[in-house]
Amino acid sequence: MINNLRKGRIGSIDTFRGITILVMIFVNNVAGVAGIPSWLEHAHADEDRMTFVDVVFPAFLFIVGMSIPFAINNRLAKGDSFWKLQGHIAWRTLGLLVLGLFMVNTGRLNKEATGMSEPAWALLFYGAAILVWNVYRFKQKWLAILLKLIGMAGLIYLGYIYRGGKEGTHYLEPQWWGILGLIGWAYLYASIIYQLVKGASGGIFLMIAICIAYYAVVHQPFIQNSSLAWIGGQAVNAVHTAIVLCGLLLSLFYFDEDLDLNGSKLISRVTGFFILLMIASICLHPQYKISKIHATPSWALNSAAICVVVYSILFFLVDVKQVTRWTGFFAPAGSNPLLTYILPDIIYFAMLFFGLQYPDAFGEGWTGILWSACFAVLMLFLVKGLNKLGIRLQL
Repeated sequence: MINNLRKGRIGSIDTFRGITILVMIFVNNVAGVAGIPSWLEHAHADEDRMTFVDVVFPAFLFIVGMSIPFAINNRLAKGDSFWKLQGHIAWRTLGLLVLGLFMVNTGRLNKEATGMSEPAWALLFYGAAILVWNVYRFKQKWLAILLKLIGMAGLIYLGYIYRGGKEGTHYLEPQWWGILGLIGWAYLYASIIYQLVKGASGGIFLMIAICIAYYAVVHQPFIQNSSLAWIGGQAVNAVHTAIVLCGLLLSLFYFDEDLDLNGSKLISRVTGFFILLMIASICLHPQYKISKIHATPSWALNSAAICVVVYSILFFLVDVKQVTRWTGFFAPAGSNPLLTYILPDIIYFAMLFFGLQYPDAFGEGWTGILWSACFAVLMLFLVKGLNKLGIRLQL
């Protein structure tokens, strides 16, 4: 064991994850609605600001960090060796990268060169992904292995026939890794860092600073104009990793029993962490504008500070005051986030495949906003039903 963590599932973390997934579905859907308020849109790359929407992705990174200590310590408690644990981390990372790679390339598929329409290719991809990463409850283990192998073969085949671009000459390639891929890189780096510093809160705090410093250094002219310019490609991953580490550190503040943070000690530690994040953001802002698109340190630190506040409120309500009746609504998304995340895409491509479309009113103004909110809620109920049918994805 690395840290002496509180046993059992943490209701506030599950609720935070579920709320974030619900909001993520909403903002992804509302992005296609015309005539919406500016606070429901991502800030443009050349703007120096962030909106409500720009906090959703870092909130998910933050939750990934909060879950890492529990995930790693649980596997160690089950008897995983060092290398078995690293294999598990590598497998989860690979899964996120593969899913991200396929998802970002779907929109540029060339139907003629691939020999398959975009909706058909996408639906086959999601079907194969579900086969690979579904949690099977069969007594016959060979059947689960067979289904996973069929899914893997499907992904390999779809990747092999894929051709993209106007000329149909592009293969699957990471122009960028997609949301899931970016989460995968940040998860990998944060998991390695957590083990290297042996769960020490001081070491994690230092690594947050180092990740931010890395971004600053690789953006200096003496790096960008030299043969070392290639290391700048990891600047975005470094900032995302910093957000994950912020979530990891907050998780230790609340749940590492060896730190013994309770009452006023816990409040002062968490408040101090929030203040430090805001001070660092303010100090870096003159040099690096607030921008989600460019993944700047000021944006990341602001987002992490907001997550500290939001999670602390949830912790007080759910874990301290035990006001939990309302949290059951978010349970399906909190326990099955990957399926909840990809489900809207599956529905979208299924509608394209069958030639269906929403009424025009759903794409405009407050009617579109209301529909986006209803759609997000509908996804939670649909995931709950799929869970009962035995479809639950786990990387």
